[in-house]
Amino acid sequence: MSIKVLAEERVGDRLQKLTVRADSVAQEELAIHVLLPRNWSPRGTWPLLTLHHGGLDDSSSWIRHTDVEHLSRDEDVLIVMPDGGRAGGYADWRRGPQWQTFHVRHLHALMRERYGAGQVRAVAGVSGGGYGALLGAAANPKTFRFAAALSGPCTIRTALSSTTLLAATGIAGRVNPFAMWGIPFVHDRHWRAADPLSLAAGLRGTGVHLSCGLTGRPGPLDHPGPWSAANLAEPLVRSTVRPFLRRLRALGIPVSTHLYRDGTHSWPYWQRELHRLWPRLMESLHTD
Repeated sequence: MSIKVLAEERVGDRLQKLTVRADSVAQEELAIHVLLPRNWSPRGTWPLLTLHHGGLDDSSSWIRHTDVEHLSRDEDVLIVMPDGGRAGGYADWRRGPQWQTFHVRHLHALMRERYGAGQVRAVAGVSGGGYGALLGAAANPKTFRFAAALSGPCTIRTALSSTTLLAATGIAGRVNPFAMWGIPFVHDRHWRAADPLSLAAGLRGTGVHLSCGLTGRPGPLDHPGPWSAANLAEPLVRSTVRPFLRRLRALGIPVSTHLYRDGTHSWPYWQRELHRLWPRLMESLHTD
């Protein structure tokens, strides 16, 4: 096992918090939040739902900003919410941490060993975590029954998306962005290996759902307040959704969408989308 558990803490009726160290990402410590199934026992085997957070956030965000703990109260599903790094990018870096390996392989092995996770899996994420959900599923065909991206970029290889993502990674994460995927065009093989659109054929057999706002303008769930540059993320995501949808349709891969007009890049909308999506997530995990 390449993940060492340093501590385990019960922080709710079903909620556990693990503190771990993982060789694949060479971090000092990472947190993993786990929601146990309602009828959990150490002798059971449980379908696994992975929820990824966005950039500049951590594994507690789904608990802090959504009612997933209450929403899942009657489900026999194991839910894991792992750290993804301040600017981890959810990919296996060209030079550096191997986040995709950590989230797709090593995390599952830990959940299987410690809590009885089975082979039936689904994944969803918000913002950069939505990209991570699509990437993990596309790069590992038939590993996940369902993958959902809520306001998550669907490709990193357009001029606009690559420039924006590199700048955001470097500034916000205080890391060298070229260590992640290399220099665009020069290291195109690495960019393709981290691009859901380029890997879209790997989603055959996986249910796919995408949602985002079209304008980034304040919508019905926003409170009055100062404008935030983060709102530009919604039209940026929208620009990546369209080519991704064209690619999926050309491949004959079914996809569902909820592309709403106004709404900011924020948790009130992702909480709403989680509720819209929940029945399909559960159906994918419980269907034989």
